Amino acid sequence: MNERRYFYATGRRKTATAKVQLYEGTGQVIVNGRPLNEVLPRLTDQSIVMEPFRVTQTLGRYSVMAKVTGGGTSGWAGALAHGIARALALTGEEARLAVRKAGLLTRDPRVKERKKYGLKRARKAPQYTKR
Repeated sequence: MNERRYFYATGRRKTATAKVQLYEGTGQVIVNGRPLNEVLPRLTDQSIVMEPFRVTQTLGRYSVMAKVTGGGTSGWAGALAHGIARALALTGEEARLAVRKAGLLTRDPRVKERKKYGLKRARKAPQYTKR
């Protein structure tokens, strides 16, 4: 019975939710059964996801298995980073302080504003006509 110990956390951003499992391993990041560079091809998104590891200086020490639902690619990246940061915070006090100081434990509250009636979008009004 070889039980693998892992740290579990949930990260959210916009409408995306990431359920993250952090294992002691090689630094491999698997998202929805596929490698990170396949799921998020943009380098900007990849660097956002890896930021918690850079801050705690644990790049290559932990492997990540994540399930992400809802939202788009930038939401996924933010949700993954939030989930990884929360999981790293569970590994020890010094890691928790590092991710807290970098502001990675705070959930980004910005979401899309709802459309108002009489307007084309949340704030864009139809063109004004004088006559």
